[in-house]
Amino acid sequence: MRVVNLATPPLPLLVGAETFDGFSWCDSTTLEWRGPGDLVLNELDDALPLRMAFVFREPWSPLPAEHAWLHTGRDQARALGLDDDVMALAPYAIDDATDLLWEHRRAPAQTFWLATDNANALYWALHDWAHYHNHGDFTDRPSTELQCDAAALVWLWINREAIGLPDAHWEVLRRGAYENHLALRAMEPATRCPPADVLASPARLHALAEAVTARAR
Repeated sequence: MRVVNLATPPLPLLVGAETFDGFSWCDSTTLEWRGPGDLVLNELDDALPLRMAFVFREPWSPLPAEHAWLHTGRDQARALGLDDDVMALAPYAIDDATDLLWEHRRAPAQTFWLATDNANALYWALHDWAHYHNHGDFTDRPSTELQCDAAALVWLWINREAIGLPDAHWEVLRRGAYENHLALRAMEPATRCPPADVLASPARLHALAEAVTARAR
């Protein structure tokens, strides 16, 4: 098992101000990630079994919980030393967590740590981590998702050496995120979302990663 405190510095607002009513209500700093051995380098796909759990540091009754091993798999749970009774956020409650953490002003880093063993799940976990720090009502999904996609990719780039993510595989994830975003925009043509140039350009994401890292020092 290894434990890595992933750097997750806040990003600037990349979409219209009306997208969030609580943008960066709690400054993101780090996400504690625990994983067994080398990161599995799979492609981006939220339809696959993710093998991911936001594990509660202590019980918190407002959010629904399920046994962590149900979502990491028993083998990963054993590798992480997770007892069968350790609880994690129920996967259907990601939006609930976004709402309730904001309503209670409860810092996500004081509430969860992350267990996962693969790149696909790590991307989506960081995407969710951005949601937890930026509250909005989802009236314009492409705008909300663009902000969170950019955050996930920037944070993966910043932490790529620590997590064992090759540059070439980061690019695989970036292309997948960009294609997902284009598909979402096609489903919601009335979106107010600005063009997704930041997702289309590795150079822009790298520059953004340098800027937010420098700002966080």
